[in-house]
Amino acid sequence: MANKKSQTTDGNDLRSLLRAKANVAMTDLDPGATPGFPGTSKADVADLTAELAPVLSDWQERLYAENKEPDTPQRSILVVLQGLDTSGKGGIIRHVFGLVDPQGLKIHAFKQPTPEELSHDFLWRIRQQLPSPGMIGIFDRSQYEDVLVVRVNELVEPAVWQQRYDLINDFEASLTASGTTIIKCFLNMSPDEQKRRLLERLENPTKYWKFSHGDVEVRGRWDDYMVAYQDVLNRCNTDVAPWYVIPSDRKWYRNWAVATLLLEHLEGMNPQWPQAEFVVEDEIAAVKNSLPQR
Repeated sequence: MANKKSQTTDGNDLRSLLRAKANVAMTDLDPGATPGFPGTSKADVADLTAELAPVLSDWQERLYAENKEPDTPQRSILVVLQGLDTSGKGGIIRHVFGLVDPQGLKIHAFKQPTPEELSHDFLWRIRQQLPSPGMIGIFDRSQYEDVLVVRVNELVEPAVWQQRYDLINDFEASLTASGTTIIKCFLNMSPDEQKRRLLERLENPTKYWKFSHGDVEVRGRWDDYMVAYQDVLNRCNTDVAPWYVIPSDRKWYRNWAVATLLLEHLEGMNPQWPQAEFVVEDEIAAVKNSLPQR
């Protein structure tokens, strides 16, 4: 089952289609696009997801199992989900990572730093939440908050956040060298779509809990955040940890794209099932000849 390749238009690699270009400008990015989608409309998503789910689950189990064997590469995946409020971080965690075994996942949402976290360097709290070998880690927000929120809200001097781009690049290079594959997803949403989603939360009592007036305040700084995100995409888009720009106005495309990116990375890693550490024939005979105690 794991030999089935990911689904994209004409077999194109979605990693190539969605990777952020050099010197990218936010105005060049279309949040409503559907690059690489092999169907013709949203109606095709259910069937495509049904095909993708067992393959993705199989690869994830291979990664988890591989790291149970001694003397194998200790590998993991870290998925970084970064985007403004309502861009879909929570939706991706539910709809994409709900396709795999939760035992193989480590999910962490980074909120406003605690006093303890602020007493350390900005990467300290990130290191505490990294996935262990065999696991897929998912960051709902990440180390990039310290060159986004911190920058826009002027929480530190510019000289402080300016040096963090290089520190993040060095950190990610070290992480990949130690066996962690990083998949960084910028969830690119239009201001009109964000407005629609915020109003939807206010029009539905079952979604009041998702709404915060702080979302409106952040929305008021939209242009400042776009400048900050543009710098992130240009200054931290390395070969070992590239950025993928996920058009996110269409939730169904966003979810399919992240699932497909994950599958392509797992296929590229090609984790292997561990070999038996026992004589299989002997154990088969033992099972057949054993009787349950009564």
